[in-house]
Amino acid sequence: MRRQFPGRSHVAQTDAGQAPKSAAFGSMPEWDLSDLYRAPDAPEVQRDLDAAAKEAARIKSAYQGRLAELAKDGGKLVEAIKDYEKLADLAGKLGSYAGLYYVLDQTDPVRAKFNGDVSEALTKLYTDLIFFELELNQIDDQTIEAAVKQKDLARYKPWLDDLRKEKPHQLDEKLERLFTEKSQTSRGAWNRLFDETMSALKFDVEGEKEPLTLEPTLNFLSDTDEKKRKAASEALSKVFKANLPLFTLITNTLAKDKEISDRWRNFADVADSRHLANRVEAPVVDALVSSVRASYPQLSHRYYAMKAKWLGKTKLASWDRNAPLPDKPERTISWAEAEKIVLDAYSGFAPEMATIAKQFFDKRWIDAPVKPGKAPGAFSASTVPSVHPYVMMNYLGKPRDVMTLAHELGHGVHQWLARAQGPLLAPTPLTLAETASVFGEMLTFRAILGETKNKRERKAMIAAKVEDMLNTVVRQIAFYTFERKVHEERRKGELTSDRLNAIWLEVQAESLGPAIDLKPGYEVFWTYIPHFIHSPFYVYAYAFGDCLVNSLYGLYAEAHPGFVAKYFDLLKAGGSKHHSELLAPFGLDARDPEFWKKGLRVIEGMIDELETMT
Repeated sequence: MRRQFPGRSHVAQTDAGQAPKSAAFGSMPEWDLSDLYRAPDAPEVQRDLDAAAKEAARIKSAYQGRLAELAKDGGKLVEAIKDYEKLADLAGKLGSYAGLYYVLDQTDPVRAKFNGDVSEALTKLYTDLIFFELELNQIDDQTIEAAVKQKDLARYKPWLDDLRKEKPHQLDEKLERLFTEKSQTSRGAWNRLFDETMSALKFDVEGEKEPLTLEPTLNFLSDTDEKKRKAASEALSKVFKANLPLFTLITNTLAKDKEISDRWRNFADVADSRHLANRVEAPVVDALVSSVRASYPQLSHRYYAMKAKWLGKTKLASWDRNAPLPDKPERTISWAEAEKIVLDAYSGFAPEMATIAKQFFDKRWIDAPVKPGKAPGAFSASTVPSVHPYVMMNYLGKPRDVMTLAHELGHGVHQWLARAQGPLLAPTPLTLAETASVFGEMLTFRAILGETKNKRERKAMIAAKVEDMLNTVVRQIAFYTFERKVHEERRKGELTSDRLNAIWLEVQAESLGPAIDLKPGYEVFWTYIPHFIHSPFYVYAYAFGDCLVNSLYGLYAEAHPGFVAKYFDLLKAGGSKHHSELLAPFGLDARDPEFWKKGLRVIEGMIDELETMT
């Protein structure tokens, strides 16, 4: 059973300015989690935990050792799969609630205990059901092929096909049970240690009256005041260095944990397990990565050299990378205004998209304010098809926060539309999961740009968008390169803190180019990236999604026949179709290197436009 914990889709950590007083934003929504459960001690929680455990035991008793026999009659096998699917929804609801309740304050031991207890209970449940997918994969191909021709079972063919792809990497039931049970005290425990440590860190930024948490400190890195940017960078570096032994241990332990799993499961390359989970072929990812790395000189190197000149510098200090342009209009955007901007942009594309997104505001499916202990960043949790998604923000009133809102609502709309596929088919591979989010950002950006007539404002907007795209494409591929080097070297032995720092500086220098001066202290900035901890090799999905959306948006702008309907079909498909099937109606093929170059040329064209405006 694929675990139904909150479907997070983290944005790369934001580097905007400190939050003005919350009063400047107006009223902001906080989650109403009652559609999942009213409270951690609500009787329904224990009732459903008991019911899930009981149903798992019943499924095990009723079906273990019998699935091959049932497959000879597809109608009987489909009943077993439906039972399994129904339980996935119930277990996912419990896991989602516990996870979402916890991220609202990761420093609260009561919330941490509740999340840990539910996680342990669900792990036991999943362990009891390990047999199900293993046994399905032991059924011979001929029997399965005959069974899925029957109408009711045909719906699950994509799920069964995906299971078949995992067959070469599955272990026997006892070993799978051991891996699952031990995950609580191995990877799961180290993830929790990272989260709780990061949420508890405090940063003394020169000029601030009180120590700050991670989010507002990072946000100073795009403050208009260079002294404030430098002070924030130095504060971050000081605290990261103080905790460097811990983060080095976490990184080494998790990389070794992954190596053990990969070795037992016969994954040759360090990223193969991620490619399988993403339902994307390694050559496709290789084509993406090589195309992006080859484009560094035309993209990031060129842009940051231009930006240095705009700021009157020969080189940009590492803390100046996200500095606002001198003539960039700085204002605080209220929450109500942000809502209107995004919904108007969505409505301009398709009224149905705006209608779906508006529910998130009206029904408190968004948690927007920055709060002590709250997880940093932003994500959209798909939860389960029987409920609805929830979006988490740390809204700071900056233009890029509006883009983050558009991004996460894109995920939310996608998850809402895909829910009809059910628990087994709705989850979307990460590579395609970023499509709707990045497309939502692009719609919002183009809508705002279209209404901006002032030349200086237009330049500032285009520059900000280029920086976001560089962060989404160039920065994420640099992250992927960093991860590859770390995991490959970890197979030969532990990495010291100095070695991790050196790899980080190497890949950052390659990706950012000679116009960025990586100042002392920047070498430890790898420590706070949550993707490295929670989802190894997740990061290339952002670049995949951005380049894909550039191609898609180009077709939309060219009035591609039936674009909106085709786009909605793509979202509604969830995980029921391979990326090649979903892109075929648009005439796109991710296996073709030219596909990636086309997407990268969009970024290059925007940099070309900026050059004419200097």
